[in-house]
Amino acid sequence: MKRAYVVPHPPIILPEVGRGEEEKISKTIEAYKKVAEEIAQIKPDTIIISSPHAPYYRDAFYLADGKSAVGDLFNFGVLDVEEEVELDRDLALEIKKVGLGLPINFTKNDANNLDHGSLVPLRFIKEAYSDFKVVRLGLSMLSGRDHYKLGMAIESAAKNLGRNYVYIASGDLSHVLKEDGPYGYRKEGPEFDEKIIDILERASFDELINFSEYEAECAKQCGLHSFQIMAGTFDGLDVSAKKYSYEGPFGVGYAVIAFRSEGENKDRHFLNNKELDPYIELARRSIESYVRDGKIIEPTEDLPLAMLKERAGSFVSIEEDGDLRGCIGTIGPVRENIAEEIIGNAISAATEDPRFPPISAEELGKLEISVDILEKAEPIASLDELDPKIYGVIVSKDFRRGLLLPNLEGVDTAEEQVDIARRKAGIGPREDFKMERFKVVRHEYK
Repeated sequence: MKRAYVVPHPPIILPEVGRGEEEKISKTIEAYKKVAEEIAQIKPDTIIISSPHAPYYRDAFYLADGKSAVGDLFNFGVLDVEEEVELDRDLALEIKKVGLGLPINFTKNDANNLDHGSLVPLRFIKEAYSDFKVVRLGLSMLSGRDHYKLGMAIESAAKNLGRNYVYIASGDLSHVLKEDGPYGYRKEGPEFDEKIIDILERASFDELINFSEYEAECAKQCGLHSFQIMAGTFDGLDVSAKKYSYEGPFGVGYAVIAFRSEGENKDRHFLNNKELDPYIELARRSIESYVRDGKIIEPTEDLPLAMLKERAGSFVSIEEDGDLRGCIGTIGPVRENIAEEIIGNAISAATEDPRFPPISAEELGKLEISVDILEKAEPIASLDELDPKIYGVIVSKDFRRGLLLPNLEGVDTAEEQVDIARRKAGIGPREDFKMERFKVVRHEYK
């Protein structure tokens, strides 16, 4: 039976730092001790811990590559607190190998330095149990789905090696709970904590991975992505959850919540294999990287060979709340390969469709994306050779060309299809024009 825990990491919880102030979060301390006792009973081989204070990359996940790590609290004015752990490099390597197409930076950079977001939980655990190794993970600015997917990769890697592990999702909740807190008070702070604790207690991981990044940012929290990775380790499983404590006397929310698996459940595959479609996920990642950071990503070597070696036109369509939010593509290939075609068209659909304003960062979690790969077009002589459910159409005269994809809602006849394409091309109703038809391979989540 697999276990995982959401825990906070306030240095003030340690008596060496708190010097009596830790008594104000006594419920959190007692909950931590209970977690440590449970882990001692489980006797895991490995503790996998994700921390917002490990090295943080915008477009990749940090995975420590090393033999051991040592942490201290020098930055908090305390000289006599130190913790050392042995790293499970074999499991870390297997996580990188499984990967599920995610950008994982398996690096020695800062691998030997145990951040306080990891040190605090491990210090409590080692008071009850110490015969374990550690895998250290950092968070990123990638989507909630990608963080969840990393959890899926972790679970697969652990199964491959037969590892008995416990997952520790280190993260504090809102930092804007009180006027005298670190960032003052904002109503979004307690609202965030209430929502997240409710979601976690119900183990509603579908809601967790789609939680608004905007709301999370307003709450000045640091735990959401850590919790999403943890949730991914339970993909396809029933989960029971129990809140051990919640406190916020210093203006920061501290929650301790325990999770355990309760058997398989095919309805709890919350990605529904969505993340396994590399065409859609390449488009999604391209949009997120460009909208958030202005950065154009590069195709990775783990993409399907067809995406890296073949050339074709493509269209990327974006919907939000069921309404079109952008759609731009290329009739024929104009870039090196299909992957680069998708990257370019995804960015254009998100930022350059003249019918809509550019997509904002706040919208990223709400988007539904589909990708059409166009097969080679062939000329046709009449409408009888068209079926709008099967074929797309290209209408052209001179330099003017209009395209309409197949199987679009509300387009039921060849006449309607051609008329729309003609108007898109700026061709008058009495002008002659040529027609071509084509098929597409559509990648979409239903």
